[in-house]
Amino acid sequence: MSTQRLMKRTGFWIVCLFGCLLGATVAFAENALMAITAQRNANSEQVRIDFAQELESLPKAFATSNPARIALDFPAMGSTLGMARIAMAQVLVDSALVARSDERSRVVINLRQPANYRLERVGKSLIVTLDAPPTQIHTADAPAISELLSAPISAVVHAEAPGANLAGPAHLSDIQFRRGSDGAGRVVVTLPREQVSADVRQVGSNLVVDMGNVSLPERLRKKLDVTDFATLVQSITTNQNGGRVRMQIAAIGPWEHTAYQTDTELVLEIRPTQQDPKKTVQKDLFTGEKLSLNFQSIDVRQVLQVIADFTNFNVVTSDAVSGTVTLRVQNVPWDQVLDIIMRSKGLAMRKNGNVLWIAPKEDIAAKEKLEFESQITNEKIEPLRTQYFQLNYAKASDVAPQLLGGGIESAAGRILSARGSVIAEPRTNQLFITDVAAKLEQVSQLIAKVDVSVRQVLIEARIVEASSDFAKNLGVKLGGIDLRASKGGEGGYPLAGDSRLAFGTTYANVLGSSGAGTPMDASSNFVNLPAGAYAGASPATFAVSLFSAASNRVLALELSALESDGRGKIVSSPRVIAYDKTKAIIEQGTEIPYQMATSSGATAVSFRKAVLKLDVVPQITPDGNISLELDVSKDSVGAITAYGPSIDTKHIKTQVLVDNGGTVVIGGIYTEEQQERDNKVPLFGDLPGLGKLFQNKSKVSKKSETLVFVTPKLINDLLGGR
Repeated sequence: MSTQRLMKRTGFWIVCLFGCLLGATVAFAENALMAITAQRNANSEQVRIDFAQELESLPKAFATSNPARIALDFPAMGSTLGMARIAMAQVLVDSALVARSDERSRVVINLRQPANYRLERVGKSLIVTLDAPPTQIHTADAPAISELLSAPISAVVHAEAPGANLAGPAHLSDIQFRRGSDGAGRVVVTLPREQVSADVRQVGSNLVVDMGNVSLPERLRKKLDVTDFATLVQSITTNQNGGRVRMQIAAIGPWEHTAYQTDTELVLEIRPTQQDPKKTVQKDLFTGEKLSLNFQSIDVRQVLQVIADFTNFNVVTSDAVSGTVTLRVQNVPWDQVLDIIMRSKGLAMRKNGNVLWIAPKEDIAAKEKLEFESQITNEKIEPLRTQYFQLNYAKASDVAPQLLGGGIESAAGRILSARGSVIAEPRTNQLFITDVAAKLEQVSQLIAKVDVSVRQVLIEARIVEASSDFAKNLGVKLGGIDLRASKGGEGGYPLAGDSRLAFGTTYANVLGSSGAGTPMDASSNFVNLPAGAYAGASPATFAVSLFSAASNRVLALELSALESDGRGKIVSSPRVIAYDKTKAIIEQGTEIPYQMATSSGATAVSFRKAVLKLDVVPQITPDGNISLELDVSKDSVGAITAYGPSIDTKHIKTQVLVDNGGTVVIGGIYTEEQQERDNKVPLFGDLPGLGKLFQNKSKVSKKSETLVFVTPKLINDLLGGR
């Protein structure tokens, strides 16, 4: 038993099966083709054909120049070559093909250009020597040239599998493109017969398909643009290439392909490559171990047995399963191969443990219909039972309508049978259900899924407001007074004392100390450009006066300056706990009263909120992240107006996905204000040096920034939370 399991696991039984099939094909012949190889010498190339026994005579041969081929016929000859098409990759020789009939085997050597050849028997081998391109065709131990050329070229068959017939090329019937349910591009080629073989390979971003011994009708020789199907396939180009038909399928992006043949249909599927299977929400449709099969007209029941041996499943096949199938698949999951066979033959499958029951769809549908009718009959006659269910988290009044299909007796979503009933007891949060045993079991499973604790999320928001401002003001006052009129006219009389220079903080101080005794008003100012106040702070002042006792005149100067530098920071941090998918609100602030007119003409007092508010709806994603629907606002009392205080608002509303315990900045506002002002007396303000006495300068710089941070955290329920 251990040896048999090892053979099944390694796929050795497939080799044995192929050996049996091939052995049957060569049983009638005493001799058989064993191998075909090619090598290059100094001035020629040689194709070596090995046999099981020595040849009695040279084979009949004929050649064609367009396309360049050499055909060798071996009467009563079998073949053990698993793959009849053999690539040579030489200068003259491109490949060798093998075709079989009941009477003979034919080896066709495809050349890149016409060449002279000669045949020679060496032991159990036949050596075909090819020389430089010829001017005419030569043969050795072969019929006359006229006889070779009279042989139909259509007899040279491109075959890639033993058992291919030697019939001439036939037309492809149709080429169709379809879009699969999974978004895959599907090319369906209708072949003229089952024995047509296809060589499928990927070349760069294209999928190239070569079909041998077929011709392409004119109506199919075109380029199909299939971009409107929204698949990775962009175009399909089909043309005739000698005795073969070549199809090139252009696709974009990373992709993978599968190819299979059922009867006369060749199906090519191109689908996107799964880059990261861990991140896909839906698993791949087919996940079985991959295998390769190549059968010609094999019984369906035998293929099913092969798959059963490969998968170690027990397969029960209905007697109605019959027919044959031609199957050629390379590295395809076994469950996809099984699906292909069942779809092509109208079969269906039911799985019970490790047993697969395969039968026609009609038989399975009829059996399931009988089982369903029997179940309905049992529900009508089976005795009813009553059972109570204690709910811990869900409300009994909410669950009861769901069991009845939302409260509608005929609703498709009803879980209880037509005879079933439910009573919700809100005081103890229990459900009393009366129904058949099978329905009570379904209800028990449903309640186990529904009656669970809801996960909670702690949401913390931080609103950070930072501001800085800087102001610098410089100003000057310059004025003078003529005291002669107040002191006796032009002659007047001099003031007591001598001329004096006085210092002080303002005009009033310096004039009082000078003894002038007359205050200076605005009319006595030559220049009146003092520094202004800022943020409630008055500028500093310095004054100086010059009094002339001889002329009874006073000259006064006042300088004012202010520099202000301020910084501020406000941090607000509301936080709230909410159920998953449940809205939560927290707010704090002031309600500001204001008057408004009513319809009767009187006035009434209303209130407007100026609050810090966090409005959030959390949603926990399946991968443990948290999606937040946020509405954050911070209002404050602003400037006082004639109609009452204004309200400064900061508001953000958004939706964001955050890691559990992570912090994200959901928004911010940055403002910067720069002001510079220069007031001066024309002409005098531009004087070098002295111009400063006729100027007023101010500079204001303000910066403010508001950032909103959010941090959500999952809270595990100690009573069974997840």
